[in-house]
This record gives sequence, C-alpha cells and structure tokens, in this order.
Amino acid sequence: MGILDRFKSNRTAQDKAKNMSDAAERKVNDKTGNKYESQVDDGQQRAEGAMGMDRDRPEQP
Repeated sequence: MGILDRFKSNRTAQDKAKNMSDAAERKVNDKTGNKYESQVDDGQQRAEGAMGMDRDRPEQP
C-alpha cells in the first residue's frame, strides 16, 4: 500500500489537507487582490483531484 493509498483512506488527513488547501487559496487570493482567483481555484481543484479529494464527488466510505 503506497502513501497516497493510505492518505486516501485516512479521513482525518484529508480533512486537514482540505483546510490547509483552503487557507493557502485564501492567502494567495489576498496577496494578489483576487486578480487570479479563477486560476488559483482551478489549481486547487487539480491538486485536490490528484490526491483523490474531489469535492464534487460523493464521500467514499
């Protein structure tokens, strides 16, 4: 079992990563004055998707 497989099955780690991702998005948007808001959001979604944390997908057991 690889590290990403363990991450995908650990709900606590995913919740913490989502909180950190949201905080990073807010920080970048604050620093840029929301000038690149859509690009930052797209990057956040791609990063979360690569880690199996798609917010649009129903919760996995």
